[in-house]
Amino acid sequence: MNIVVNQASAQAAAKPGLPDKLKSVLADLRDEYVQPHSTPWIIGFSGGKDSTLLAQLVFEMLLALPPRLRTRRVHVVANDTLVESPVIASHLQSVLDRIAGSIDALRLPVTVAKTVPDIDHTFWVNLIGRGYPSPSRMFRWCTDRMKIIPTTEYIQNQVDESGQAILLLGVRRAESSQRARSVERYENGERLNAHNSLKKCYVYKPIVELTTEEVWQTLLQSSPPWGGTHRELVTMYRNAGAGECPLVTDKSEAPSCGTSSSRFGCWTCTVVEKDKSAESFIESGYGDLEPLLEFRDWLKEIREDGSMRMATRRNGKLNFVGDGRLIPGPFTLDARRQILDKLVAMQEEVSLALISDEEIATIKRIWAEDLSNLSA
Repeated sequence: MNIVVNQASAQAAAKPGLPDKLKSVLADLRDEYVQPHSTPWIIGFSGGKDSTLLAQLVFEMLLALPPRLRTRRVHVVANDTLVESPVIASHLQSVLDRIAGSIDALRLPVTVAKTVPDIDHTFWVNLIGRGYPSPSRMFRWCTDRMKIIPTTEYIQNQVDESGQAILLLGVRRAESSQRARSVERYENGERLNAHNSLKKCYVYKPIVELTTEEVWQTLLQSSPPWGGTHRELVTMYRNAGAGECPLVTDKSEAPSCGTSSSRFGCWTCTVVEKDKSAESFIESGYGDLEPLLEFRDWLKEIREDGSMRMATRRNGKLNFVGDGRLIPGPFTLDARRQILDKLVAMQEEVSLALISDEEIATIKRIWAEDLSNLSA
């Protein structure tokens, strides 16, 4: 019996504790940062727990360096799909503002940026303008246009300007079995892995070995270098009972959007059967989200209504799948008008910015083009 206890004790002693793991992460960050080149760092920032901890550790490492060694530019880059959950969007903007407001006083070479989809790629321009059916697992047209393209363009600009770039992601092996497989698939035994689709971009995962408990413990026992506390972040997770949809820069990462887990992200997401995080927010007192949830459910419902869909695709051809079934085309013009009218009315009801005037103008331009093509 004593032998078993002693073996267990030895194993526990050999396993590094959280302070040692954090020291190791900070040392690794420092060693990579002071390498003799000027390749910029780009932190993929979603405002969730993992990317927040990653940004905090990078700031702590930079602050521990003498100012003369803080020579490499660090970009904190978030993505806004323009249909984020209002609670999440508000939190993200608040943190980005706080980070941006601290940079000069802290004397850090940090740039804060938020990418958004091009007007021609927004959710409403595609769904209401072109009539794309509400996204589903079979036709998830949103991730590429709203998440991947805007952020990829930002990263590519840095690569073009500096020759290469290093993308820091807060992914962790313990996040899920799917994430563990993804990490293993791209591991090469080195600190940096080549990005799957972006040439001259390298991926760095500093907190990959931290557990979820260790992430929360670190956040709860510390304050962000940019000021404030992590209290709002903790409350947000508690109210949503969820995990965030991370910043996505590659199609292989797209399944993280619209999974069956209780993740929070776009309030319009119809890939999931139920928006559990929105339901949790409403139960926690965010009653103004209830009309948005009902609208989201309606978008999912009308996707299956053949009377709301055209018989052909936008190119005028019938859409047959492999088994010979005919898949309906985009929403009809009447359906699109109905969606826009309901959306604008709801926007006035909840006093939240849900669709921009520029999007509405673009939608009406597309409608006019579609009418012209139909009459030609």
